[in-house]
Amino acid sequence: MYSRRTGGQYSGQNWLRSFMFTVYGTSVLIVSYFPLFYTHLGFSNQQVGVLYSIGPLISILSNLFWSMISDRLGTIRKIMAILLAGQLVTAFMLARAEDFSTVVLILSLLYFFYYPIFPLADTMAIKIAQRHGRNFITIRVFGSLGYSFFALTIGYVLRATGTSSSIAVCIVIVAAALLITIGLKDVKRTEDDFPSSRKSTAKPPKGEGLKQILLQKEVLWFFGSVFVLAVGYRMNEAFLTISLKEMHAGDEIVGWALLASALSEIPVFFALSKYGDKFKELPLLAFASLMFALRFLFMSLANDPVAVIAIQAMHSISFGTFYVTAVRYITRIIPDHLRATGIAIFTVAWSSASGLLSGTFGGVIYENAGRTVFYIVAMCLSLLAFIGFLSKHLLDDDRIGAGRYFRKKGN
Repeated sequence: MYSRRTGGQYSGQNWLRSFMFTVYGTSVLIVSYFPLFYTHLGFSNQQVGVLYSIGPLISILSNLFWSMISDRLGTIRKIMAILLAGQLVTAFMLARAEDFSTVVLILSLLYFFYYPIFPLADTMAIKIAQRHGRNFITIRVFGSLGYSFFALTIGYVLRATGTSSSIAVCIVIVAAALLITIGLKDVKRTEDDFPSSRKSTAKPPKGEGLKQILLQKEVLWFFGSVFVLAVGYRMNEAFLTISLKEMHAGDEIVGWALLASALSEIPVFFALSKYGDKFKELPLLAFASLMFALRFLFMSLANDPVAVIAIQAMHSISFGTFYVTAVRYITRIIPDHLRATGIAIFTVAWSSASGLLSGTFGGVIYENAGRTVFYIVAMCLSLLAFIGFLSKHLLDDDRIGAGRYFRKKGN
């Protein structure tokens, strides 16, 4: 009996690893290759910026909407299956759209189903890892491996078939991810997921989770700093492929640049999952912000696609350090029964609200001031986030030191 149960646990984790591997292929396309598809349709950089910002605008509501439904109904697998089915239908519609207004409308629907997949998948991975006594990174790292695989593979596929095939490739990947959800095991609620005062309640009161999270000053400071850092990060994400194309890089070079960033983060993920607990979260987040600033400074100076590939490897110490530490910080300050909502708010700050600003604001800067100024602005935003995380850490240490001093005086 024990061996069957253990085998079932590993089978469930392997299905989730396969899902993470596959679903990140859609991220490669929608974030990195779709901008090239839009330019192929004749859209300007400002129009590409607008299209990029639509997703974050839609996802502000869609992330919270679907994650709160997931928390309330106690199911993640079924919600992800619905989202993937929606992506599949809208991708077929997008394949026939060519004029700007039609693309805006259909892409809005696609984003409504696209963005919530990732916080929900992370939530499932965190819960399954905790309940099986494993580290979250052992599952999440397959998303990075999938991103790496698809970043390189899609680059060569599109070089052979043309940028116009982007939507067709997207349909294939989404369909594969939808089929994998059949093998996923849903995460069931246990009494430990709720505070003792509500262990007899099957569902949290409507709206309580969001209010309970946002009333914490520590959480608001964290999300504010994350948002500032994310604006610069999303600016780079939205216009990296366009920058490479301006340097006359082929689609395969774009793939290698994305591969460099995705593969480089994996060893950092594992190192921090093993040794990260020895360091405080806020100083690590400040360090990551500083590395983002250095990365964007180098991007402002780069003129060679090969140099960009090397700079993308800095994704390891910038994003790799940030992501693992941010998830660890969230799991510490947000209770488990509100985990999906908490991760969704984090996604809104890191992807949605920041993407909205970076797409429109970044598009205007790139179009009118050029790539160098564009990346200098991204660098300044990273430095501002560095100040936010570090000042919060120093203020917390001052309070702890003052508390100890007054306790000693009282004694």
